[in-house]
Amino acid sequence: MRRLPIRPLAGLAVIGLLALTGCGTETAGSTADAASGAGADRTIRAQQVMRLTEVHETTGMTLLEGPTFAEDGSLLVVDVTAPAGEPKVLRVDVGKKTSRAVHTDDHGAYTSAQFSPYDGRLYLTDFSHGDIVSLAPDGSDPRTFFTGEVDGAPMSPDDLAFDREGNLYVSDSRGMSEGEATGRVVRIDRDGKNATVLADDLAAPNGISFDAGYRGLWFSELTRNRVSYLLLDGKGGVASRHTAIRVDGGIAQTDSIAVDADGNLYQGLHGRPAMAVYDRYGERLATVEVPARAAEGLTSATNVAITPGGTRAYMTVSGPAGGYLYAFDALAEGVRQSNGG
Repeated sequence: MRRLPIRPLAGLAVIGLLALTGCGTETAGSTADAASGAGADRTIRAQQVMRLTEVHETTGMTLLEGPTFAEDGSLLVVDVTAPAGEPKVLRVDVGKKTSRAVHTDDHGAYTSAQFSPYDGRLYLTDFSHGDIVSLAPDGSDPRTFFTGEVDGAPMSPDDLAFDREGNLYVSDSRGMSEGEATGRVVRIDRDGKNATVLADDLAAPNGISFDAGYRGLWFSELTRNRVSYLLLDGKGGVASRHTAIRVDGGIAQTDSIAVDADGNLYQGLHGRPAMAVYDRYGERLATVEVPARAAEGLTSATNVAITPGGTRAYMTVSGPAGGYLYAFDALAEGVRQSNGG
């Protein structure tokens, strides 16, 4: 979540929700890349697939997030700032380059999407209301899965990840609008009844993903440009926590995270239409970029979904020019950890 001048949006905690910066972008060979490690000179050029959305007149912006593949091969994407009546979840046929509305409502600001391995439903985080909702795969039957306070404080849920059993792990960006390090990582049992804080005192936690072996969680902090690692104890708790990667993003900030079959991290950037790719030891392997000729008017690359069992990756890119899908070849195959969140 990010910063950008916007018009009033009823029902949204806009300052915290969209700390969006309408800043310029960097291109290949920038000093930010050069400072980030030995692998930073490898550039992967993403290619435009299609424009999905335009700037909404009501909200003054569009912001695509949470790409996730359904079982039928279609790609679902959320538009965080879509107003009531306009598509908040879209289904994309990447082969035909077509899209259609799946869900809308009169209040939600959905910042991520992922299918549960437990019940097969699509789960969405509603940042502005602190809720987690679920839909049937076709977008019908909306239900509130979780709402209310956790340890006496409301949530601002941003991204989510599932373990193998279907329990949820959520980045809670509370305190973002005040600039306070009061964010958390929260675990919610798959029945939605019990919530536990796994990490706190965080600065606007955003991306979250399991590692390739489900031993621990990677999570990013937007306002500290760092990625940390939570080693889990296998009993619903934490064995250890440490800062794993410090992202040299310059004006760009750390957004969502995806992990491929080899354990590589794809770190989305806000403030630049690009992603930084690291191995599990923190070595910078590559930078995925929108070509310079297309980068004007694009200010973020929030997230990516890698085709399950394949290497074709689809990145959500947004800015004043609209909301787009860009594609590139990932370094390894897609798995659950690289499909949504």
